[in-house]
Amino acid sequence: MPSVHDLEQHRTALIGHCYRMMGSAADADDAVQETMVRAWRGLAAFEERASLRTWLTRIATRVCLDALGDSTRRIRPLELEGPGTVDDPLTELPASHWIEPIPDALALPADADPLARVALRQSIRLAFVAALQHLPPKQRAALLLTEVLGWPAADVANTLETSVAAVNSALQRARAKLAASEGLDETPASELDEKQSELVDRYLHAFERYDVSALVALMHEDATLSMPPYRLWLRGHEAIRAWLLGRGIGCRHSRLVPTRASGSPAFGQYRPTGPWALVVLELRDGRITAMNSFLDPAALFPRFGLPLAPPA
Repeated sequence: MPSVHDLEQHRTALIGHCYRMMGSAADADDAVQETMVRAWRGLAAFEERASLRTWLTRIATRVCLDALGDSTRRIRPLELEGPGTVDDPLTELPASHWIEPIPDALALPADADPLARVALRQSIRLAFVAALQHLPPKQRAALLLTEVLGWPAADVANTLETSVAAVNSALQRARAKLAASEGLDETPASELDEKQSELVDRYLHAFERYDVSALVALMHEDATLSMPPYRLWLRGHEAIRAWLLGRGIGCRHSRLVPTRASGSPAFGQYRPTGPWALVVLELRDGRITAMNSFLDPAALFPRFGLPLAPPA
Protein backbone atom coordinates (compact mmCIF):
# COMPACT_ATOMS: atom_id res chain seq x y z
CA MET A 1 0.00 0.00 0.00
CA PRO A 2 1.38 3.50 -0.88
CA SER A 3 2.73 5.59 1.97
CA VAL A 4 2.31 9.29 2.71
CA HIS A 5 5.73 9.79 1.14
CA ASP A 6 4.51 8.09 -2.05
CA LEU A 7 1.54 10.48 -2.19
CA GLU A 8 3.72 13.53 -1.56
CA GLN A 9 5.99 12.70 -4.52
CA HIS A 10 3.12 13.73 -6.81
CA ARG A 11 2.30 17.04 -5.10
CA THR A 12 3.96 19.25 -7.75
CA ALA A 13 2.09 17.60 -10.64
CA LEU A 14 -1.18 17.93 -8.72
CA ILE A 15 -0.58 21.60 -7.90
CA GLY A 16 0.04 22.30 -11.60
CA HIS A 17 -3.19 20.54 -12.57
CA CYS A 18 -5.26 22.31 -9.90
CA TYR A 19 -3.73 25.67 -10.83
CA ARG A 20 -4.82 25.25 -14.45
CA MET A 21 -8.29 24.35 -13.26
CA MET A 22 -8.66 27.22 -10.79
CA GLY A 23 -6.34 30.03 -11.90
CA SER A 24 -5.03 30.55 -8.38
CA ALA A 25 -1.91 29.19 -6.71
CA ALA A 26 -3.50 29.57 -3.26
CA ASP A 27 -6.66 27.73 -4.34
CA ALA A 28 -4.49 25.04 -5.96
CA ASP A 29 -2.65 24.52 -2.65
CA ASP A 30 -5.97 24.14 -0.83
CA ALA A 31 -7.28 21.72 -3.46
CA VAL A 32 -4.17 19.54 -3.26
CA GLN A 33 -4.36 19.46 0.54
CA GLU A 34 -7.96 18.22 0.25
CA THR A 35 -6.85 15.73 -2.41
CA MET A 36 -4.24 14.28 -0.07
CA VAL A 37 -6.78 13.97 2.75
CA ARG A 38 -9.29 12.19 0.49
CA ALA A 39 -6.58 9.96 -0.96
CA TRP A 40 -5.26 8.92 2.45
CA ARG A 41 -8.75 8.14 3.70
CA GLY A 42 -9.55 6.15 0.56
CA LEU A 43 -6.20 4.44 0.14
CA ALA A 44 -7.75 1.01 0.62
CA ALA A 45 -9.73 1.60 -2.59
CA PHE A 46 -6.57 2.09 -4.65
CA GLU A 47 -6.32 -1.11 -6.70
CA GLU A 48 -3.24 -0.18 -8.77
CA ARG A 49 -5.11 -0.61 -12.06
CA ALA A 50 -3.84 2.87 -12.88
CA SER A 51 -0.70 4.65 -11.68
CA LEU A 52 -0.77 6.40 -8.33
CA ARG A 53 -0.46 9.80 -10.08
CA THR A 54 -3.45 9.04 -12.33
CA TRP A 55 -5.51 8.00 -9.31
CA LEU A 56 -4.53 11.15 -7.42
CA THR A 57 -5.27 13.33 -10.46
CA ARG A 58 -8.78 11.86 -10.64
CA ILE A 59 -9.34 12.81 -7.01
CA ALA A 60 -7.82 16.28 -7.54
CA THR A 61 -10.06 16.90 -10.56
CA ARG A 62 -13.16 16.10 -8.53
CA VAL A 63 -11.95 18.31 -5.67
CA CYS A 64 -11.52 21.21 -8.13
CA LEU A 65 -14.95 20.64 -9.67
CA ASP A 66 -16.52 20.62 -6.19
CA ALA A 67 -14.70 23.84 -5.27
CA LEU A 68 -15.48 25.65 -8.52
CA GLY A 69 -19.20 25.00 -8.61
CA ASP A 70 -20.84 28.08 -10.07
CA SER A 71 -18.21 30.48 -8.71
CA THR A 72 -17.20 33.54 -10.71
CA ARG A 73 -14.22 32.82 -12.94
CA ARG A 74 -10.89 34.54 -12.36
CA ILE A 75 -9.77 37.01 -15.03
CA ARG A 76 -6.96 39.37 -16.04
CA PRO A 77 -7.39 43.17 -16.21
CA LEU A 78 -7.08 42.92 -20.01
CA GLU A 79 -10.42 41.09 -20.08
CA LEU A 80 -12.28 44.08 -18.66
CA GLU A 81 -13.09 47.23 -20.63
CA GLY A 82 -10.56 48.53 -23.16
CA PRO A 83 -7.21 50.05 -22.17
CA GLY A 84 -7.36 53.02 -19.87
CA THR A 85 -5.37 56.23 -19.65
CA VAL A 86 -2.83 57.46 -17.13
CA ASP A 87 -5.47 59.78 -15.69
CA ASP A 88 -8.05 57.05 -14.93
CA PRO A 89 -8.80 56.23 -11.27
CA LEU A 90 -7.14 53.24 -9.62
CA THR A 91 -10.06 51.02 -8.66
CA GLU A 92 -9.26 47.81 -6.80
CA LEU A 93 -11.08 44.49 -7.07
CA PRO A 94 -10.73 41.65 -4.53
CA ALA A 95 -7.80 39.25 -4.90
CA SER A 96 -10.29 36.44 -5.61
CA HIS A 97 -11.18 38.24 -8.87
CA TRP A 98 -7.80 37.83 -10.54
CA ILE A 99 -5.70 35.13 -12.18
CA GLU A 100 -2.64 34.60 -9.97
CA PRO A 101 0.89 33.70 -11.08
CA ILE A 102 2.48 30.50 -9.83
CA PRO A 103 6.18 29.62 -9.39
CA ASP A 104 7.37 27.28 -12.13
CA ALA A 105 9.05 25.14 -9.48
CA LEU A 106 5.73 24.48 -7.73
CA ALA A 107 3.82 23.51 -10.89
CA LEU A 108 6.30 21.70 -13.15
CA PRO A 109 7.30 18.23 -11.91
CA ALA A 110 11.01 17.59 -12.08
CA ASP A 111 10.46 14.03 -13.38
CA ALA A 112 8.69 15.19 -16.58
CA ASP A 113 10.58 14.46 -19.78
CA PRO A 114 11.72 17.53 -21.79
CA LEU A 115 8.86 17.44 -24.34
CA ALA A 116 6.24 17.00 -21.63
CA ARG A 117 7.85 19.81 -19.64
CA VAL A 118 7.45 22.20 -22.59
CA ALA A 119 3.74 21.36 -22.83
CA LEU A 120 3.27 21.70 -19.08
CA ARG A 121 5.05 25.06 -19.04
CA GLN A 122 2.86 26.27 -21.91
CA SER A 123 -0.23 25.28 -19.96
CA ILE A 124 0.58 27.50 -16.95
CA ARG A 125 1.10 30.69 -18.95
CA LEU A 126 -1.13 33.51 -17.77
CA ALA A 127 -2.92 33.91 -21.12
CA PHE A 128 -3.65 30.19 -21.40
CA VAL A 129 -4.89 29.85 -17.82
CA ALA A 130 -7.09 32.92 -18.33
CA ALA A 131 -8.52 31.42 -21.53
CA LEU A 132 -9.29 28.19 -19.67
CA GLN A 133 -11.43 30.08 -17.17
CA HIS A 134 -13.89 30.88 -19.98
CA LEU A 135 -14.73 27.17 -20.22
CA PRO A 136 -17.29 25.52 -17.93
CA PRO A 137 -15.45 23.53 -15.25
CA LYS A 138 -16.16 20.06 -16.67
CA GLN A 139 -15.19 21.20 -20.17
CA ARG A 140 -12.02 22.68 -18.69
CA ALA A 141 -11.21 19.40 -16.95
CA ALA A 142 -11.83 17.36 -20.11
CA LEU A 143 -9.50 19.58 -22.12
CA LEU A 144 -6.71 19.53 -19.53
CA LEU A 145 -6.84 15.79 -18.96
CA THR A 146 -6.68 15.00 -22.68
CA GLU A 147 -4.63 17.84 -24.20
CA VAL A 148 -2.16 18.49 -21.37
CA LEU A 149 -1.93 15.16 -19.55
CA GLY A 150 -2.61 12.94 -22.56
CA TRP A 151 -5.40 10.81 -21.07
CA PRO A 152 -7.64 8.73 -23.37
CA ALA A 153 -11.27 9.83 -23.58
CA ALA A 154 -12.44 6.70 -21.73
CA ASP A 155 -10.37 7.57 -18.64
CA VAL A 156 -11.62 11.16 -18.74
CA ALA A 157 -15.21 9.94 -18.99
CA ASN A 158 -14.68 7.72 -15.95
CA THR A 159 -13.20 10.61 -13.97
CA LEU A 160 -16.01 13.02 -14.91
CA GLU A 161 -18.68 10.32 -14.51
CA THR A 162 -20.00 10.79 -18.03
CA SER A 163 -19.86 9.08 -21.43
CA VAL A 164 -17.05 9.04 -23.98
CA ALA A 165 -19.40 10.74 -26.46
CA ALA A 166 -20.04 13.54 -23.95
CA VAL A 167 -16.30 13.96 -23.39
CA ASN A 168 -15.62 14.18 -27.13
CA SER A 169 -18.42 16.73 -27.52
CA ALA A 170 -17.03 18.79 -24.62
CA LEU A 171 -13.56 18.67 -26.17
CA GLN A 172 -14.84 19.90 -29.51
CA ARG A 173 -16.54 22.89 -27.88
CA ALA A 174 -13.55 23.62 -25.64
CA ARG A 175 -11.08 23.57 -28.55
CA ALA A 176 -13.29 25.87 -30.60
CA LYS A 177 -13.56 28.35 -27.72
CA LEU A 178 -9.82 28.34 -27.08
CA ALA A 179 -9.10 28.80 -30.80
CA ALA A 180 -11.20 31.97 -30.70
CA SER A 181 -9.39 33.35 -27.64
CA GLU A 182 -7.32 36.49 -28.11
CA GLY A 183 -3.82 36.87 -26.79
CA LEU A 184 -2.84 33.18 -26.85
CA ASP A 185 0.73 32.69 -28.01
CA GLU A 186 1.28 29.31 -29.65
CA THR A 187 5.09 29.59 -29.48
CA PRO A 188 6.36 26.62 -27.40
CA ALA A 189 7.17 27.74 -23.86
CA SER A 190 10.66 26.25 -23.70
CA GLU A 191 13.52 27.53 -21.58
CA LEU A 192 14.69 31.00 -22.58
CA ASP A 193 17.06 30.97 -25.54
CA GLU A 194 20.11 33.24 -25.74
CA LYS A 195 18.25 36.17 -27.36
CA GLN A 196 15.38 35.97 -24.90
CA SER A 197 17.77 35.82 -21.95
CA GLU A 198 19.55 38.88 -23.32
CA LEU A 199 16.21 40.68 -23.67
CA VAL A 200 15.30 39.89 -20.05
CA ASP A 201 18.73 41.06 -18.85
CA ARG A 202 18.35 44.31 -20.78
CA TYR A 203 14.93 44.81 -19.17
CA LEU A 204 16.39 44.27 -15.70
CA HIS A 205 19.24 46.76 -16.21
CA ALA A 206 17.02 49.37 -17.91
CA PHE A 207 14.47 49.14 -15.09
CA GLU A 208 17.05 49.41 -12.32
CA ARG A 209 18.57 52.47 -14.09
CA TYR A 210 15.00 53.65 -14.62
CA ASP A 211 15.89 54.41 -18.22
CA VAL A 212 12.31 54.57 -19.44
CA SER A 213 13.28 55.20 -23.07
CA ALA A 214 15.44 52.05 -23.11
CA LEU A 215 12.70 50.11 -21.29
CA VAL A 216 9.97 51.07 -23.75
CA ALA A 217 12.26 50.28 -26.68
CA LEU A 218 12.28 46.64 -25.56
CA MET A 219 8.49 46.42 -25.91
CA HIS A 220 6.14 45.71 -28.78
CA GLU A 221 4.26 48.78 -29.96
CA ASP A 222 1.04 47.29 -28.56
CA ALA A 223 2.60 46.03 -25.31
CA THR A 224 0.41 46.13 -22.21
CA LEU A 225 0.95 47.07 -18.58
CA SER A 226 -1.39 45.70 -15.92
CA MET A 227 -1.32 45.99 -12.13
CA PRO A 228 -3.72 43.66 -10.30
CA PRO A 229 -5.57 44.29 -8.01
CA TYR A 230 -6.27 47.46 -10.02
CA ARG A 231 -8.72 47.33 -12.91
CA LEU A 232 -6.67 49.84 -14.90
CA TRP A 233 -4.44 48.57 -17.68
CA LEU A 234 -2.54 50.44 -20.38
CA ARG A 235 -1.50 49.68 -23.94
CA GLY A 236 1.28 51.07 -26.12
CA HIS A 237 4.57 52.88 -25.76
CA GLU A 238 3.14 56.33 -25.13
CA ALA A 239 0.80 55.27 -22.31
CA ILE A 240 3.39 53.06 -20.59
CA ARG A 241 6.05 55.78 -20.82
CA ALA A 242 3.64 58.36 -19.40
CA TRP A 243 2.74 56.04 -16.50
CA LEU A 244 6.33 55.20 -15.59
CA LEU A 245 7.37 58.87 -15.67
CA GLY A 246 4.17 60.04 -13.95
CA ARG A 247 2.08 58.14 -11.42
CA GLY A 248 4.48 55.21 -11.47
CA ILE A 249 7.56 57.30 -10.70
CA GLY A 250 7.78 55.67 -7.26
CA CYS A 251 9.32 52.67 -9.04
CA ARG A 252 12.50 54.66 -9.66
CA HIS A 253 15.50 53.22 -7.79
CA SER A 254 13.81 49.80 -7.59
CA ARG A 255 15.82 46.58 -7.35
CA LEU A 256 14.74 43.45 -9.25
CA VAL A 257 15.35 39.84 -8.19
CA PRO A 258 14.89 37.29 -11.02
CA THR A 259 12.55 34.31 -10.69
CA ARG A 260 10.20 32.27 -12.91
CA ALA A 261 6.41 32.55 -12.81
CA SER A 262 3.70 30.90 -14.91
CA GLY A 263 6.17 29.66 -17.50
CA SER A 264 7.64 33.14 -18.00
CA PRO A 265 10.55 35.26 -16.77
CA ALA A 266 9.63 37.24 -13.67
CA PHE A 267 11.09 39.51 -10.99
CA GLY A 268 10.47 40.40 -7.43
CA GLN A 269 10.42 44.20 -7.46
CA TYR A 270 11.61 46.11 -4.41
CA ARG A 271 11.03 49.84 -4.17
CA PRO A 272 13.29 51.77 -1.79
CA THR A 273 10.45 51.54 0.73
CA GLY A 274 10.22 47.73 0.55
CA PRO A 275 8.77 44.87 -1.54
CA TRP A 276 6.35 46.15 -4.15
CA ALA A 277 5.35 43.69 -6.90
CA LEU A 278 5.90 40.41 -8.64
CA VAL A 279 6.50 41.40 -12.27
CA VAL A 280 5.77 38.71 -14.89
CA LEU A 281 6.95 39.40 -18.44
CA GLU A 282 5.41 37.95 -21.58
CA LEU A 283 7.67 37.74 -24.64
CA ARG A 284 7.09 37.29 -28.37
CA ASP A 285 9.26 37.80 -31.46
CA GLY A 286 12.18 39.25 -29.52
CA ARG A 287 10.11 41.88 -27.69
CA ILE A 288 8.17 42.23 -24.44
CA THR A 289 4.44 42.02 -25.09
CA ALA A 290 3.18 42.40 -21.51
CA MET A 291 4.42 43.62 -18.17
CA ASN A 292 2.16 42.22 -15.44
CA SER A 293 2.80 43.70 -12.00
CA PHE A 294 1.02 41.79 -9.23
CA LEU A 295 0.90 44.20 -6.30
CA ASP A 296 0.54 41.73 -3.43
CA PRO A 297 4.07 40.97 -2.21
CA ALA A 298 2.92 39.83 1.24
CA ALA A 299 1.06 36.91 -0.34
CA LEU A 300 3.27 36.27 -3.36
CA PHE A 301 6.87 36.75 -2.24
CA PRO A 302 6.94 33.90 0.33
CA ARG A 303 5.48 31.54 -2.27
CA PHE A 304 8.29 32.44 -4.67
CA GLY A 305 11.00 32.24 -2.03
CA LEU A 306 11.58 35.99 -2.30
CA PRO A 307 12.61 37.83 0.88
CA LEU A 308 10.33 40.52 2.26
CA ALA A 309 13.37 42.67 3.04
CA PRO A 310 14.85 44.61 0.11
CA PRO A 311 18.10 43.10 -1.26
CA ALA A 312 21.36 44.72 -0.22
